[in-house]
Amino acid sequence: MQTNHEITATTHYSDATKRFLLAAKRAEITVLEQLSSNCRIVISVRNMVHALQRERGATNIYLASKGDRFAGQRATHIEASCEAESMLRSQLKSLYLTDSHDTANPRLLSSITLALQGIDYLPVLREQAKNLTLSPLDSTRAYCRLVAGLLTVIFEAADIASDPVITRLLVALFNFMQGKEYAGQERAWGAIGFAETHFDKRLCDKLSALQHAQQHHFAVFNEFARTCHKEAYELLDGSPAAHDINQLRKMIAQLADGSPIAAEISEVWFDVATRRIDAMQEIENKLTDSLTKEAQTKVNNAHHEMKNHQRLIESFTDEHAQDGSPLTMLFDPSMPGLVEDSDLSLQQHDMTGSSKNTDISEQTQTLSAHRSFYDLLRGQAQYIEDMSRELEEAKRAITEHKLVDRAKLILMQQFQLNENDAYRKLQKQAMNEHKKLTDIAATVVEISNRANQR
Repeated sequence: MQTNHEITATTHYSDATKRFLLAAKRAEITVLEQLSSNCRIVISVRNMVHALQRERGATNIYLASKGDRFAGQRATHIEASCEAESMLRSQLKSLYLTDSHDTANPRLLSSITLALQGIDYLPVLREQAKNLTLSPLDSTRAYCRLVAGLLTVIFEAADIASDPVITRLLVALFNFMQGKEYAGQERAWGAIGFAETHFDKRLCDKLSALQHAQQHHFAVFNEFARTCHKEAYELLDGSPAAHDINQLRKMIAQLADGSPIAAEISEVWFDVATRRIDAMQEIENKLTDSLTKEAQTKVNNAHHEMKNHQRLIESFTDEHAQDGSPLTMLFDPSMPGLVEDSDLSLQQHDMTGSSKNTDISEQTQTLSAHRSFYDLLRGQAQYIEDMSRELEEAKRAITEHKLVDRAKLILMQQFQLNENDAYRKLQKQAMNEHKKLTDIAATVVEISNRANQR
């Protein structure tokens, strides 16, 4: 009769087990390829947003001056917006409206649909502006809603991303673009004040709130961006364009009493603000370049790993473990199993009925001495676990953004405010209490939840 040490255990991995391992890797590749496609859409959305921001600013001056100023600049910016729109639509169709691409996330597609619906009505908005049948305020609001819809596409791309490195880049990009959008809104509102030759306290407060909003989103950007991107922003923050815009901001603050100002300064304001915003676009380009390169690298690496997995699986034969413990999860002490089994003194019984203590550390050394199919299984599981943990941290900013949105909605419903006023109310409370915006938002949501439970 053979003892346990004389038994040779043979591990047979079923064909289904091997196929599922490869299927998991193929699924990872599919997700990464879809993520890479989403990153390409992000670039087109970025270009569309930038073009609309410039068109919005020029349209405001055109409307506020009753058509006397910026007619030519507005036409140029509209042409650029149309080119960006054509590119965006073309990419969206090729990536999401073909038989070969049917795995897109429904939330992302829904946000794209909403943004496209707004773009569909751009010709109507432009015609109303051309005929001066639209006020500068209504024009600003319409363009802001459209840009907000496009930024939601980027937010959803970040929220559904399954890779922590790419998620961090998307979070940095979204917050930078949101900060840039608030800079664009500041340019638009400032253009209205200069073109109408006066400011008032409400408009000055609006501009101040937009400046604080920029600071908040650029701070989040700095938290998630790479060193090269942060260094580029530091250069921008100390640039002549940033200095000039700060000087004009001080001038506007002194005009809160409604003192008159020359309308011609609107062009100075627009040019200075545009120089700063155009410099921001260069940082956006750096961010999206890093994003697309990282996404492509991830896809290439996954394909390479897939080929390695296939080669290794083909090279594996039935494995032998002389100690009677085949390399499998059934005999791997590092795998979770019986609760607190490490506190138990396990016994091994030989064929004659005698027993001896099993040395767990010795068994572990025996298992780890083999490179096998089981290593591939454990490696894949560990990779998914690591990615999930890092992804959770990367998405913290997304969760906080949703929290602020929820708090804004509560204030809008409770006090009959528009979105901008609700956001300003949160900002003001945060400044008064010297707390972070997200802390105030959490308090608002918590109070609302308690009230609903009564």
